[in-house]
Amino acid sequence: MKKKALILSTIFLVLTTIIVLVVYIPIYKENKRIKEEQERIANATIIVELKEPRTITFMQEVHVSDFIENINGKLKDDFIIETDTLGKQTVKFKYTNDEGIEIPYKYSIEVIDDVPPEIWLGNSKSIAVGTSDEMFREKITCADNLDDNPKCEIIGDYNLNKVGSYPLTFKATDNYNNTTEKKFTLNVYQPKPSSSQSSKRSSWQIASIIKDYKTDKTKIGIDVSSWQGDIDFQRVKDAGVEFVIIRVGSGKGIETDRFVDRKFEQNIKGFNAVGLPVGVYFYSYANSKAEAIKDAEFVLEQIKDYKVELGVAYDWESWSFFNNFHQSFYSTTMNAKAFLDTISAKGYKGMLYSSKNYLEKVWYPLNDYDVWLAHYTTHTSYKGKYKIWQLASNGKVPGINGFVDMNIMYE
Repeated sequence: MKKKALILSTIFLVLTTIIVLVVYIPIYKENKRIKEEQERIANATIIVELKEPRTITFMQEVHVSDFIENINGKLKDDFIIETDTLGKQTVKFKYTNDEGIEIPYKYSIEVIDDVPPEIWLGNSKSIAVGTSDEMFREKITCADNLDDNPKCEIIGDYNLNKVGSYPLTFKATDNYNNTTEKKFTLNVYQPKPSSSQSSKRSSWQIASIIKDYKTDKTKIGIDVSSWQGDIDFQRVKDAGVEFVIIRVGSGKGIETDRFVDRKFEQNIKGFNAVGLPVGVYFYSYANSKAEAIKDAEFVLEQIKDYKVELGVAYDWESWSFFNNFHQSFYSTTMNAKAFLDTISAKGYKGMLYSSKNYLEKVWYPLNDYDVWLAHYTTHTSYKGKYKIWQLASNGKVPGINGFVDMNIMYE
């Protein structure tokens, strides 16, 4: 019995020693390291002079260093600060001082909304006599970067049932009391009978576009829908087209059903068959994230059996009745993000389609997704990043009757 007890005691002692070596010694060493590090930091020279005031506009891009006036060392990571939430927040970062000691530091900032609402209105506005007041107001876009329902009002007297000129002021105020005022003259006129005059549009031949824009870093492409009718896919490829973006469908209006473009299946099968890389786009009327997600799910169902190498573009152009949506530019951008996130989750590339004007005025950057820029000109002045440039709507390509949109994709 004594021998057995001795063996058990020895085993217990060995196990205890192992536990101490494996568990407690590393903990002791780590606690000692932390204590020594804390002492080093406590005795370190820390010089961080901050800028005042530390306020930043909602969704403005800023880095940690933008609020530092002077520092005795180098930032470990000069990261971009998240500014998509209003209010005060703490920015935590680390820097290595001149003594080689890594210092944790923090400062506070406040994200504010100091951007006044937008009023899309010139110095004058012409309206036919007899137009309703509701329709008149709908023709003036009043929107804010963040407030879904800014206060929009017309100051001054006018009579839409009487021909004349009326000096007025349009005033827009958001919920943070940022205000924009625009003086304009309302011209109420008597419409004249319309005359039937036809104008012939000029065309831009694909051969000319290839000559001017084709390089080893660009590809020449088109985007098509049912408007192009029946297409000779091989002739289009032989003409020099290198990629195609096809309309998959559209919404029928706000919060309504969706439909598939009547030439979608024919187009995607045809271009897949001749080996041209294909992307698709959906014309959306989404006024919420939920509706945008429904749009994306509709698209995913239509394209699941085809090759869509270039991904899916979100095309939203309901600016003429934007007031009726009661949403801010930020909300509009988040709707687009909801669509593109849904597409991306299924392994497709996402892309935002928009004109230069609205990319500059409305959309917040969606850094995870490419931009398809629409700007009909020979040399775009858009300063932002874009993957594809739609430069013309009057393109002529063998194999397509009528005009077609022309695009350049940058590698």
